[in-house]
Amino acid sequence: MVVLDTNALMMPVECGVRVFEELDRLVDDPDLVTPQAVVAELEKLATGAGEEAAAASVGRDLAERCRIAETAEQYADDAVVELAAGGAGHGADADTGFDGYVVTNDRPLRERLLARGVRVIGLRGANTLAITEP
Repeated sequence: MVVLDTNALMMPVECGVRVFEELDRLVDDPDLVTPQAVVAELEKLATGAGEEAAAASVGRDLAERCRIAETAEQYADDAVVELAAGGAGHGADADTGFDGYVVTNDRPLRERLLARGVRVIGLRGANTLAITEP
């Protein structure tokens, strides 16, 4: 499972990253998932003006290429962490933990995930993604 957060879905506009092509390069047959809370955040940001709103609008459209997961958490970052922790019936079993990745360029979220032993995919260089192991 590859969980995408809000800024991962905004990367094509904000950073010029071809997110799905990069994920195909890094992960064999990625199961793309994004929490409903991320979609809601993108919808809210898309109602504004400027580059952030444009990026959120594109991100909202890109989210349609992902499986949308319901979570108990309403805040997008917490929903991402919940999925990475195997919540809401997702992830690997309790004995092995989460056997997937989270795509984010959000430093505080990245640190939270790495501290929990979750592999993070983030921006490396101008427009390339790379995996960081905990």
